[in-house]
Amino acid sequence: MSAIEAKLAELGLALPAVVPPLAAYQPAVRSGVYVYTSGQLPMVDGKLPVTGKVGAEVTAQEAKELARVCALNALAAVKSVAGDLDRIARVVKVVGFVASAPDFTGQPGVINGASELLGEVLGDKGVHARSAVGVAVLPLDAPVEVEVQVELEP
Repeated sequence: MSAIEAKLAELGLALPAVVPPLAAYQPAVRSGVYVYTSGQLPMVDGKLPVTGKVGAEVTAQEAKELARVCALNALAAVKSVAGDLDRIARVVKVVGFVASAPDFTGQPGVINGASELLGEVLGDKGVHARSAVGVAVLPLDAPVEVEVQVELEP
């Protein structure tokens, strides 16, 4: 077990299986020392636990928890191409999409769920640049989607 997976266990979390693609893409690809994940939905055991728009059917707090799930799924995707999460040198960028009700403006707080999880698990290596974007709809009516870019140790 890697040190990062041990840290996840210490937090009461486990690395899930990689979420299979919903269309024509790979969950993650490696280019040189970088790994780019596709957008990760908050799938748990192959299903979305909640659907709908944040600020309407889904609360901001629920969406923040779902963003944590997205980040955990992203780490699984990274491991699938990197082989070992301990090879992560740093998280470079996180992009989060929030399916938002028209008057919802709390996208940064929602995506904090992903950012905070990466910080808890990776410490200083989890500090990253980020975008948090409100959108009209996401695949499968998911409330949130997160993609992650990491740099690996050479």
